[in-house]
Amino acid sequence: MITSVNNGQVKNIIQLNQKTKARREQGLFVAEGRKMFGEAPRDWISKVYVSEALSGDAELMAQVEKLPYEIVTDSVFRQMSDTQTPQGIMTVLKKPSYIMEDILGGENPLVMILEDLQDPGNAGTILRTGEGAGVSGVLLTKTCVDITNPKVIRSTMGSVYRMPFLYVESVVSLAQELKDRNIRTFAAHLHGKNSYDKESYTGGTAFLIGNEGKGLTDEAADSADCLIRIPMCGKVESLNAAMASGILMYEAARQRR
Repeated sequence: MITSVNNGQVKNIIQLNQKTKARREQGLFVAEGRKMFGEAPRDWISKVYVSEALSGDAELMAQVEKLPYEIVTDSVFRQMSDTQTPQGIMTVLKKPSYIMEDILGGENPLVMILEDLQDPGNAGTILRTGEGAGVSGVLLTKTCVDITNPKVIRSTMGSVYRMPFLYVESVVSLAQELKDRNIRTFAAHLHGKNSYDKESYTGGTAFLIGNEGKGLTDEAADSADCLIRIPMCGKVESLNAAMASGILMYEAARQRR
């Protein structure tokens, strides 16, 4: 049993929770809670940590004991945890590795392309909503939030295990490959001429979503095949990035039924 915060494993978990660099260098990330443990692909799991209080749960431990694991005193577990109210179990996982073909290779792919998205909740919600809407995968520019950030992981509610994602240099750098694959790009933009529901998304489709405060860069918007808008009432100029993404993804899903 681990009883001290000075334990090397504990220090490393804290680093993985707090530092993008640590996650990148080790190729690992942390997912907290029963649901995230229960849905984790077993070949992704590196190690499981269970609080002393939860170690008496025979049903849970029957699953945990099939894997490398450690029991941790409750006080130390609280300090390892990234949440205010720890659930008593955290899973250290290997970061998945995807290639472009995993996302763009299917028939008529539906793809989300995120440029400089910074909010962990938005990124996680887009992955989760994307799974629900049948999205093929998510491409993110290197300036976006780290998908393996604990807040993003929580927001995905397990979808991070099933939704392929890949970081790219820039939106513009993708333009030619998307054209070569007959994937049309639609930029959600304040200057969009057509309402989002007036376009067809039944063929290969990619939606471009920009930074929460600044929107898409001019270069990204200019690279799109079509600028679209979501009509607004009142004085609202734009929607939350995850909300706008959800509207677009589900319109595409509706058309593809």
